Amino acid sequence: MNAIASFFSLQLKVLGTMLLMALSQGLHAQDLKSLSILTESYPPYNFQDSGQPQGIAVDLLLAASAASNDAVSRSDMKVLPWPRAYKMATDGPGVVLFATTRTEQRESLFQWAGPIAATRIVLLAKKSSALKINSTDDIKKLKVGAIRDDIGEQLTKAAGVPDDQIRKVPAATSLVKMLDAGRIDVWAYEENVARWFIKQSGLKNADFETVYVLKEAELYYAFSNDVSPDTVQRLQQGIDQIRADKAQYQAIVDKYL
Repeated sequence: MNAIASFFSLQLKVLGTMLLMALSQGLHAQDLKSLSILTESYPPYNFQDSGQPQGIAVDLLLAASAASNDAVSRSDMKVLPWPRAYKMATDGPGVVLFATTRTEQRESLFQWAGPIAATRIVLLAKKSSALKINSTDDIKKLKVGAIRDDIGEQLTKAAGVPDDQIRKVPAATSLVKMLDAGRIDVWAYEENVARWFIKQSGLKNADFETVYVLKEAELYYAFSNDVSPDTVQRLQQGIDQIRADKAQYQAIVDKYL
């Protein structure tokens, strides 16, 4: 029995050592290039032009990763529909998603590096509707358009709008058409991005107005929780370095705004 016990004890020690080694390896910082770097069409922060990711958040990631000696390239980034990219980031493994609005509801879902830029999530309406919103109670009566899993949808739900009054689609271009055609009363989205899509759709921004501010926040790079904190911190240091150089950061912003 002693021999058998010794044998099993040895086996447990071997298994324990292997487990510790695996855990130790998992804690090592990954290179950014080894992660799935996901973004969406969310101009001027991130979008695809001539087959290449472009935008404020893209250029900041390129500069910050280079500054932290963990450089990535545009070819390492993949542009996907937001609902798919968001699910991949929440599920993991090894995902960084941008540009993501950092909110209380999302705080524990990700690790964060940033900020990229300040942002305003608003409700836009056609000026001709003469719509007035004084409180969230007024929003509950409206047909709201939003991107599925976008911060606009999440904030609309938090305001108490019934789910059956939220028209959820995967693409912003569809919401521009729906708002212009009167199929929705308001569009819940990031203000600068919404106006970019309005212009790209051949419509006049002067015909649309912000009727309510849902939230003022900041955009970040969101890492799935399995990613090593060292990897996140390394990018954070690069972002801090670029943003500290006000001229360099402003040149990135001015390129797209």
